[in-house]
Amino acid sequence: MKLTFLGAAGEVTGSCYLVETAAARFIVDCGMFQGGHEADAKNRAPFGFDPRSLDFVLLTHAHIDHSGLLPRLVAAGFTGTVFATHATADLLRVMLLDSAHIQEKETEWHRRSASRDKRGQELLEPLYTARDVEVCIRQLHGVAYEATVTPHRGVRCRFRDAGHILGAAIIETWVEEGGQTRKIVFSGDIGQGKPLLREPTPIEDADVVLVESTYGNRLHKSLPDTIKELTHAINDTLTRKHGNIIVPAFAVGRTQDLLYLLGDLYRRGAVPDLHIYVDSPLATQTTEIMLRHRALLAPHTRDTLVAMLAENGRPRVTFVESVEESIALNRIRGGALIISASGMCEGGRIKHHLVHNLGRRECTIVFTGFQAQGTLGRRIVDRAAHVHIFGEEIPVQADIYTIGGLSAHADQNGLLAWLRHFRRPPRQAFIVHGEADIAHIFRDTVQTQLGWNAVVPAAHSTAII
Repeated sequence: MKLTFLGAAGEVTGSCYLVETAAARFIVDCGMFQGGHEADAKNRAPFGFDPRSLDFVLLTHAHIDHSGLLPRLVAAGFTGTVFATHATADLLRVMLLDSAHIQEKETEWHRRSASRDKRGQELLEPLYTARDVEVCIRQLHGVAYEATVTPHRGVRCRFRDAGHILGAAIIETWVEEGGQTRKIVFSGDIGQGKPLLREPTPIEDADVVLVESTYGNRLHKSLPDTIKELTHAINDTLTRKHGNIIVPAFAVGRTQDLLYLLGDLYRRGAVPDLHIYVDSPLATQTTEIMLRHRALLAPHTRDTLVAMLAENGRPRVTFVESVEESIALNRIRGGALIISASGMCEGGRIKHHLVHNLGRRECTIVFTGFQAQGTLGRRIVDRAAHVHIFGEEIPVQADIYTIGGLSAHADQNGLLAWLRHFRRPPRQAFIVHGEADIAHIFRDTVQTQLGWNAVVPAAHSTAII
């Protein structure tokens, strides 16, 4: 039995793992590479396998770095079924269309730019179109948490709650070959649960474990400390400086976490009356999907979020839909809290809000999630003096806050706590989905504290398991 690491090996994005036996061939995740100059070339490169040869796909969750190349996979000839939780399947229907829309718009912008500059640049097509997505989503099959499914002869799998985003799963797989069964556990992205979701499901046994390591070298701030810092950023900006607060936030999960926390702060009198603008059609659709799947939310937060989003709820929340409404936000000089995607500032409406607010000292930019190497968000977090957006040099003058306690990823202690539920060490542990230096630090920690045989696989390497 062979396991090949086609993405998220020594890096955070592009999650994709190929499992091959004499009887079955499948991948777990089919993610897009994001950030850095090489990302586009990686996304356009041929797959490390023939898509027509795959029997099925297992998907841990809907984030684009785990799902974003599915339409391209289907366009390249994959005709099988994509298995994911029901909530993930619902999210994919809007997230992949949003991804296609962004690619089509940015391709159009680059074409116009190349035409104006007369550079004679090669005009690339988008990775895929909305039509490709429509074909892809017909191949989705929703699965309930805890249900066991048999996607192919000799393969069983079970989806367990990962506590990361709505519908995110840890996938247990039992794969038969030569009369023997190997159990492989794919962690996907392990979350913290809080504030809206349930805690990650403990897993007790496996022969092989693939575990993410996004924050494998650090600890998050506690939730109380995170809330305290968020409260300070809001009060300092809106009350003292009278500027705007711009929050680049992932449309799935982070935006809804923020809405809950902001509503709770307002009700406790910790922040002034807020006017919150959610400027992301994807976030609007995602919030509606979350409310449909509210049974997956932590019980103590469910009612609070629902009440806040009800008609005439407080604080005021405006879901911005049209481009014209989004442009109008740029005329607001103070008092607005704008949550917009994408979370790493690589595309979407957030880039326009940064153009109009990043160079203003009275404004504040609040980052609430991981910023991968090479992304615009990472350059801002690293305190670059200037950044380039839409070909324009923008000074970084606004206050910058990085509030790590809201991360959807578990920190080092959280990852170790999840691994400690295994009753015995697996035969092999692979440390994946982390920048290379961080993955190696976490590997050393796992070896030292748990005594496991752990390795960091190289990209495109193959292991016999």
